[in-house]
Amino acid sequence: MTPRNELQPGTEAFRRANWALILGGFACFTLLYGTQPILPQFTEAFGISPTMASLAVSAGTLTLSVLLIPLSLLSDRFGRAPLMKAALLGATFFAALSALAPDFEWLIFSRAGVGACIAALPAAAMAYLGEEITPEARGRVMGMYIAGNALGGMFGRFLSALVTQFSSWHYGLAALAVVGVICTALFWRMLPPAQHFRSRSMAPSALWQDIVRIYKDPGLPWLFTTAFLIMGAFVSIYNYLGFRLSAAPYDLGPAAIGAVFLLYAVGSASSALAGHLVDRHGRSLIMRGMIAAMALGVLATLDSHLVIIIAGLALFTFGYFATHAIASGWVGARAGERRGLVSALYLSSYYLGSSFLGSTSGPLWTHFAWPGMVVGLMLCVSLVFGIALYLAKIERQTH
Repeated sequence: MTPRNELQPGTEAFRRANWALILGGFACFTLLYGTQPILPQFTEAFGISPTMASLAVSAGTLTLSVLLIPLSLLSDRFGRAPLMKAALLGATFFAALSALAPDFEWLIFSRAGVGACIAALPAAAMAYLGEEITPEARGRVMGMYIAGNALGGMFGRFLSALVTQFSSWHYGLAALAVVGVICTALFWRMLPPAQHFRSRSMAPSALWQDIVRIYKDPGLPWLFTTAFLIMGAFVSIYNYLGFRLSAAPYDLGPAAIGAVFLLYAVGSASSALAGHLVDRHGRSLIMRGMIAAMALGVLATLDSHLVIIIAGLALFTFGYFATHAIASGWVGARAGERRGLVSALYLSSYYLGSSFLGSTSGPLWTHFAWPGMVVGLMLCVSLVFGIALYLAKIERQTH
């Protein structure tokens, strides 16, 4: 046993915590991104443009990115577990409301509600992991948590698309809410009580000092920027590839487009693999390799053959989830005492990239078709590679 009695691998409490965090991440991504493969159905149902339809994804990620920081402060003050439980309950409620939407305004309001509730979970989960899990197992649990995110994103997109194919988008979104109910019930039952949480001050002066310290760190602001760029690129490629594949010469239906999101399974594998590779070869080297994989994947989607397009998307997805896992672990290593706030700043940048770049990249598709989208994606990936080189320099200087 460690002096602080952190949760140890092989114990019942460790297994319960690990599975609860996986289910929490799974539920978040299922509920948040389940609208993505049925964006073409929203354009038809409401008579709106693809860029406007993308708000069905961006509304949730925007409220999430805005509320992550204030809710992380509540997590630092009042505890991780209560906020995470309330987050899943509220998100499931708003997901059910979105299935009943009679118009686009209702849909956007309810999707924003989903994001607002989910905002309480990711930073609290990362902080809970850092406080309750023994240090030698944190990388493994973080990898599994992100793998849960990937599986949730894959399952939610596939489920909503499949149900929509054979009924309507209302039933597709209702299916997501049912999954939310199941995951919420299991999460409430399985999550062990926090043993090492210590309430932190919300006094403005103490908070300001912490923020200044965080942004003076030579690595953290660049890791936040990395989160913004990789998530923006990731959401953009999946948002608009659906429109490309639903048009001639591919003419894929909702279920076939939803099946594309099964590639998230590749991301689950890569996020777990990245943790092991980092332990052997260091963060910076593996991160650069994974960013290079993202770039090659983007370029492959320029081909007109469907098989090559899907292979390129798989390679991009593999690199993306591994990069995210590495960056998340790097943030945790540099976070210091204010874990909740640092995690929230990283994740806020992450979801802000999803909202901002996921929608503003729309004109690239509208005016320049897929080649224009590839240019925008390559710009994001190239900037991240440059950041990785800088982070490698910092790492060499501190060792």
